[in-house]
Amino acid sequence: MPIVDDGFGEVSERKEMRCVAVIDAALAIGKAANAAAVMALTMGARHPQLVGEPLIDSAGNQHAGLIPMGIAVLGAPADELPPIREKARGVGLEVVDFPTQGQQTNDYAEFRRRVRETASGDLRYLGVMLYGERRKVSRIVGRFGLLVDRPAREVTRVEES
Repeated sequence: MPIVDDGFGEVSERKEMRCVAVIDAALAIGKAANAAAVMALTMGARHPQLVGEPLIDSAGNQHAGLIPMGIAVLGAPADELPPIREKARGVGLEVVDFPTQGQQTNDYAEFRRRVRETASGDLRYLGVMLYGERRKVSRIVGRFGLLVDRPAREVTRVEES
């Protein structure tokens, strides 16, 4: 691990960090992209240090800074998302979750009401985003692969069930 000086003469190990989104693998690609985007926006607001320095092109034009470490978007079965969330919280990782009610309405007050009326153990998720020490994150999500798109025919069958 890299050694860093904290500016006060104290030297410590800097832990490598990781940010991942784990999305319900059965979601249609548009809904999966929406879930990842919503969670990323929230994670960025909670941790503004995740946004890198502005990008400057060869003409000197400035572009918004992006997250330097990237965000892996993994797919997992929906029933795996609550345990991922709980394990991550249990080891002190930052967690942003996206309850299924978030794609059942476009009215945020209604979304909040639906979540409020649901017992914690009954909440289901479209995705969870984790941020924290790389090793801790990897131990929890290491067995999941990148989210992949499925042929439209397969997506339709899953959503009709």
